[in-house]
Amino acid sequence: MQLIARTRTGDPAVIRLNPLDNVLIARQALPEGLSLEAEAVTVRQPIPSGHKVASQRVEQGQPLRRYGQIIGFASQPIEAGDHVHVHNVEMGDFARDYAFGVDTHATPGTEAVFQGIVRADGRVATRNYVGILTSVNCSATVARAVADHFRRDIHPEALAAFPNIDGVVALTHGAGCAVDPNGEALGLLRRTLGGYAVHPNFAAVLIIGLGCETNQIESLLETQGLTASDQLRAFTIQGIGGTSKTIASGIEQVKALLPKANHVQREPVSARHLIVGLQCGGSDGYSGITANPALGNAVDRLVAAGGTAILSETPEIYGAEHLLTRRAVSREVGEKLIARIHWWEDYCQRMNAELNNNPSAGNKAGGLTTILEKSLGAVAKAGSSNLVDVYLYAEAVRAKGLVFMDTPGYDPVSATGQVAGGANLIAFTTGRGSAYGCAPAPSIKLATNNRVFEHQEEDMDVNCGGIADGSTSIEERGAYIFEQMLRIASGERSKSEQHGYGQNEFVPWQIGAVT
Repeated sequence: MQLIARTRTGDPAVIRLNPLDNVLIARQALPEGLSLEAEAVTVRQPIPSGHKVASQRVEQGQPLRRYGQIIGFASQPIEAGDHVHVHNVEMGDFARDYAFGVDTHATPGTEAVFQGIVRADGRVATRNYVGILTSVNCSATVARAVADHFRRDIHPEALAAFPNIDGVVALTHGAGCAVDPNGEALGLLRRTLGGYAVHPNFAAVLIIGLGCETNQIESLLETQGLTASDQLRAFTIQGIGGTSKTIASGIEQVKALLPKANHVQREPVSARHLIVGLQCGGSDGYSGITANPALGNAVDRLVAAGGTAILSETPEIYGAEHLLTRRAVSREVGEKLIARIHWWEDYCQRMNAELNNNPSAGNKAGGLTTILEKSLGAVAKAGSSNLVDVYLYAEAVRAKGLVFMDTPGYDPVSATGQVAGGANLIAFTTGRGSAYGCAPAPSIKLATNNRVFEHQEEDMDVNCGGIADGSTSIEERGAYIFEQMLRIASGERSKSEQHGYGQNEFVPWQIGAVT
């Protein structure tokens, strides 16, 4: 990244990301008439911070480039110095060179450790919760009532004798009935619940149902290869005999689980046991310049240490998927990724939607124009590591290294799938100030710019804004983020944990007809 134009005070005014680009990124609000001398461009309209200004004339229908890649096409003639945004940019199809595997490379090995919790079967946890899952929405109220009995903010005495337990959390949802019992939608929900039921961050799990729902607990356990045990208990409201009786029974069962769940201690373990879900939400024009590439640098460090990173949000790699296929360890892996892209194209067509609908109002206000532009910044979270495998939503992640999981772009749904797949930590970049947390996996928030970090510091764990003004570097922030991952995995509480986020952010992907 090269800062090429400066205001009279010496501060960077715009950022050029690649010599092939015909747009520049405003480092700050640019007034009309400002001369960008190094580019021989005069700003023709006010340009908000993080937005794009044309560095040359672009004819109607010609591509606009950022990062050296196509982010859209001019919908009208654009003059040098014009504001380049939704009013003069449109989507268009173009050929991508998938070039499977041409950019793969050897990964040097390093060592890193964190203080983890080693379960009896060898799995490693970053947190120690008791979880309450529901088979259907109808049992959500009961599950929450059981968990509320153990809330430290309203009943501090309930867990006073169990300091090694991070909490009792109820993860409820809005599905589980009125669906095809043999269909894709129920299978997806069951896979998600099954992944949470065996997540190492849960010392024990209760599954509570109503009793008459389509998602029968017996079938849920059977399809996911699970067996009820002392640490995985399941029952229904109808089976117990009503709401109050079920709540009382649930509370007593959790009490019985607490002593054993508390009997843990942290010990040094290799970073190869870390599985980090990568997320970006409330993205802005700086996301692909600061926080995302800094997180990518941390991902490369994690992979070198033997750990795993899960890139997701398939609609938010659309138009940039060719950058990932070039790093696929085999043609098969690359084609698995392209198959998911084609699934989404078909899905959007069936649902009368467009993949370019993805950039939100906040994304656009922050300077992003098309899904192509957003995707090119989003894939920077994946660093430069080889892509070793591709997974369906909520599938158990077995591979080590950088993997991809097919999820929607909606962050709570995406992260829910990652945690179901085994993620024991979430790293979440944001430019607009997303408020998000995840249970049972802690979430680290990375701010893309100084303004959002300073304005919303109570929610942000890491500031990456200095990358844009040159006061820090991607390398330095990447090293810091990796160290932060190790600290949070070792038990240090993230900002979202301090605020109590996590239970409401459990959102399994609902797909298919509800009847």
